[in-house]
Amino acid sequence: MKTAKTDKKPYTRHSASYKAEALKLAERLGVPEAARQLGLREPQLYQWRSQQQHQQTVSQREQELSTENARLRRELAVAQEEVSILKKGQRVLCETAQVKYAFIREHRTQFRLKTLCHLLAVSRSGYYEWLVQVERKQRRQQQKAEFDQEVARLFTKHKSRSGARRLQRILVKQGHACNRKTVAASLRRQGLVAKAARKFKATTNSNHNLPVFDNLLGQDFTATAPNQKWVGDITYLGTDEGWPYLAVVIDLFSRQVIGWAMGERMAADLVCDALQMAIFKRKRPKGVVVHSDRGSQYCSHAYRDLLQKYQLLGSMSAKGNCYDNACAESFFHSLKVEAIQGERFATREHMKQTVFEYIETDYNRNRLHSTLGYLSPVDFEAKALTS
Repeated sequence: MKTAKTDKKPYTRHSASYKAEALKLAERLGVPEAARQLGLREPQLYQWRSQQQHQQTVSQREQELSTENARLRRELAVAQEEVSILKKGQRVLCETAQVKYAFIREHRTQFRLKTLCHLLAVSRSGYYEWLVQVERKQRRQQQKAEFDQEVARLFTKHKSRSGARRLQRILVKQGHACNRKTVAASLRRQGLVAKAARKFKATTNSNHNLPVFDNLLGQDFTATAPNQKWVGDITYLGTDEGWPYLAVVIDLFSRQVIGWAMGERMAADLVCDALQMAIFKRKRPKGVVVHSDRGSQYCSHAYRDLLQKYQLLGSMSAKGNCYDNACAESFFHSLKVEAIQGERFATREHMKQTVFEYIETDYNRNRLHSTLGYLSPVDFEAKALTS
């Protein structure tokens, strides 16, 4: 028995992209024509179109669900964020705005600013304004700390000898715009106190019958140029080995110590050595008024002969009047307060090194004098010679 013939075509699988293009052609030409050109059956194209429409409907619904899901996730995230903020910030909800702003700054990287401000009932503009003020305050505090550090450095550099007035002048020269009160406040904050003044005994012995010079100075401590007026004096300095004595010669024009000598005895050769140092340092000037008290050392033959040899004019204070030689007394006061007071000197040699350093480096070259327009003696003379 013969089997009946069938017109069914063998089944062919088509890719998704082929189906999509076939449907595009069917939409343009119509299903019958597209099926004819592609060698397909019309029901096949109708089936593909029905499947495509179903897929589009499913895809659209999935997209809508995805969008809704994303929105819900965002809302959930916001709610979770708000809960976290409320847990952390419960204690600041009833606080002042400044406390809330501080809380916001602390958690700014953890939560969104908008949410933080909303939950704490403050505005973002208020927060930004507060932040600017805080940063400005922090800058001021940093500047104050740097200023205090510089004041402390200078205070230490000048060996605790300079107070607010002198330090202020130094700072202005370095380019710091500040006044004395600002420097004084910095010193107080740091507990820095310049070495205080103390009274010291005089060493003049004027009970003698030696000849004395007239007072040519007359308490006029001004001079218009170097080597017009010099003053000299003696003081004692205490060490564990005994009492060394210091004689100095000061030029009144610049208050510079131009001659000095130290010895174990308060004898005539001590003041002569100091005067001779001044004479040689100043290149043997003539006609200089050299003023001192009436101590026996300054009335000695050796001292008078030295004045006569170099054609200098001797001058002496009135008996018992310390104001006639106030500049020399002022120097000794500065020396003892700034370099010696509160220190222990085991040997005379240690004292001599301290005096040398104070006179030759600190006093003459670095110490600012109010009478010199807050210049050191060396700088004052240099300025005068170049002007």
